[in-house]
Amino acid sequence: MKKTFAIASLAGLALAGAAAFTTFSSAQSTDQPIAASAEPSKEITIWRDPGCGCCDAYAEYLEANGYRVTRVDDRDFDRRSVEAGVPAQGLGCHLAEIDGYYVSGLVPAEIIERLVTERPDIDGITLPGMPANAPGMAAEKTGTLKTYAFGDDGVAVYSDE
Repeated sequence: MKKTFAIASLAGLALAGAAAFTTFSSAQSTDQPIAASAEPSKEITIWRDPGCGCCDAYAEYLEANGYRVTRVDDRDFDRRSVEAGVPAQGLGCHLAEIDGYYVSGLVPAEIIERLVTERPDIDGITLPGMPANAPGMAAEKTGTLKTYAFGDDGVAVYSDE
C-alpha cells in the first residue's frame, strides 16, 4: 500500500511540477503573475474505535476548523495504524489520512495544516496516547504536545508546541 501511495504521489508531483513549469513559462513570456498553488486538502478520513467519544470530539474539532471529516468505525484501527507505518509504541487513539499522509492521534489542526502545506518526505505524524490537553480531550489545548514524524528514515520529533 505504501508503494502504491508513493507511486501515486510521485505521479501527482510530476503532473503538478509540469503544470507549475508551464504556468511559470507562460507568466514569464506574457508578464502575467504566476498562479498561486492549490490549497492543501481539507478532506480527512478517521478510522476509530466506534465507542471512542474523544474521537467524535476530535472530529467535531476538525470540522470547526474547516475540515470535511469522514468517520470510519474500525475496532482494528491500531493494526491498520501499524500497517500504515505508525510506530507501535507511538500509536494515537485513532488513525486519519489526509492528502497522502497518515495522522495518528489527536494532532492539533495547525500541525496538520503545516504537514499538508510543507509536504515533508515522511509517511505521517503521530501524537501518541491520549494527552489530556489535546484537542478532543480538552476544550482547548493547553501546554505543549510533542508530535512525531515517521517514515523511511525512522522516527523524529516533528513538533513540540
